[in-house]
Amino acid sequence: MKTIRSIFTTLLLLIIVANARAQAPAVSTSINNVVTTYLDVKSALTADDGAVAESKAKLLYAQIGTVPVKDMSAKQQTIWKSYVDKLSFDSRHISETTAIDHQREHFASLSKNMYAVLKALPVNNTAIYWEYCPMKKASWLSDKPAIENPYYGKSMLDCGSVKEVLKAAN
Repeated sequence: MKTIRSIFTTLLLLIIVANARAQAPAVSTSINNVVTTYLDVKSALTADDGAVAESKAKLLYAQIGTVPVKDMSAKQQTIWKSYVDKLSFDSRHISETTAIDHQREHFASLSKNMYAVLKALPVNNTAIYWEYCPMKKASWLSDKPAIENPYYGKSMLDCGSVKEVLKAAN
């Protein structure tokens, strides 16, 4: 009887560990999808294209809603829940207008909160660059070190510098 109980306990632990490992990729993939869509919004603002920023922000808003909170650890849930409303608020506002100045105002807040999420939940699958515009006094995330300023677009495309590199998660 002890042997059966021992085997059952071992199998149960193996199932729990395997389940935890299976959940982590879902969270990582989902947050990386959010980051990718955020980068699409940034690219649209860089190109001075409010219409594309509007449509990409709609996708971003939807992506934020698909992050599987139930698959997160308690610590991850606490972190995500402290930022999800802020991310949703700004992405929704960007998606409700083609007025690029208004979109850029919300993008500054969106960027600050995306950075905080990635610092606290380092799940990015590629290096992410935290870049800063001294004229706007605002930052943004980029997937490349070359400066492409989303706050001034084509008028001051290369204004800014890399402040930090968030290395890819292992």
